[in-house]
Amino acid sequence: MSLSDWQEWVVETHAQLVEPLEEWLFERGALAVSLEDNADEPLLEPGPGETPMWQNVQVTALFAGDVDLAPIKAALPQPLLAPDSKSAISAFDDRDWERVCMDDFAPLQMGPRLWICPSWIPPVDKAAVNVMLDPGLAFGTGTHATTAMCLGALDEMIEGGERIIDFGCGSGILAIAALKLGASSALGVDNDPQAITASRDNAQRNAIGADRFEVVLPDDDQLADRCASADITVANILAGPLIELADRLIGLTLPGGRLLLTGVLEAQAPQLIERYREVGLRTSNSRDGWILLVGQKPH
Repeated sequence: MSLSDWQEWVVETHAQLVEPLEEWLFERGALAVSLEDNADEPLLEPGPGETPMWQNVQVTALFAGDVDLAPIKAALPQPLLAPDSKSAISAFDDRDWERVCMDDFAPLQMGPRLWICPSWIPPVDKAAVNVMLDPGLAFGTGTHATTAMCLGALDEMIEGGERIIDFGCGSGILAIAALKLGASSALGVDNDPQAITASRDNAQRNAIGADRFEVVLPDDDQLADRCASADITVANILAGPLIELADRLIGLTLPGGRLLLTGVLEAQAPQLIERYREVGLRTSNSRDGWILLVGQKPH
C-alpha cells in the first residue's frame, strides 16, 4: 500500500464487552483489532485454560485508508463502549513493523555482572554476563519489575556451582541467567507447554545444553527426585499459587538453601511471610508496587 493508506480507530471498553465489540468491528471491515491495558493494571501469566483480560481495555482497530469511517463511527452501539469512552481516528504511513518492534527493545543491565540483550543488538559490554533473549510469547523478557528484581538478586547471590530450581520458569530467563552467572545446573518447571518450548529454545540460543538445564511440567517424576536439592529456589508467579505451593517450594530447597519469591504486591507480603515463616522471609527489594521476598531454609 502507498503512504498514509492505513487508519487506526481507538476506543475504550470493559473486559466483558471486548468480544462483541471485536465482532462488530470486523463485520465493518476492520483488518485487525489489538487490545491494550487502559488503567495501568498488571496482567500476569494466566493459569491453564484461562484467558487473561484487563478490566479497562483500549481497543485499536486497523482499517484500510480508503474506508470512510465517519458513518461506521456514527453507527457504533454505545452499549459496547465504556462510559465517556474516548474515540480517536488517525491515519499513518506504511511501516517496517518488524523494525518498529525491534526498536522498542534495548540491552538492559540487571546487576553488576548481568545484561539481558536482544539477539539483534551487539552486547554493550562483551566482558559482562550477557543473556541473549528475544521478546516472545512466553512471559519474562526482563522488563517487568518482578523479573528485574529476581535477576538482580541472582547476580548478587550466585558465586558458582549452585543448583537452581525455577518454578514457573516462563521464558527460562531466570534459570538461564543463573547458569550464565556460574550456577552448575538448573531445573525449570512450568504448567504451560509453550513455556517449556520457549525455555528450551532460549537455552539453546545461549549455548546451554539440556545436561545443565532441564525443563519439565509440574507433574513430572523428576521433581520427586529433587527433594531438598536446590541451593536457590526461585518462583516469579502470583501470591495465590505461592501460598498453595509453599510446602513444595520449601521441600525442594536444601537445608541452608535460599528462596526468592515474587509476583507479590506489597499488601500481600504479610500473608506470604506468615505462610513461609519456616524460612524467615523478608522483603529484599521493591519496585513499582511489587516486592521480592527472600528467605533461607534452616539447617
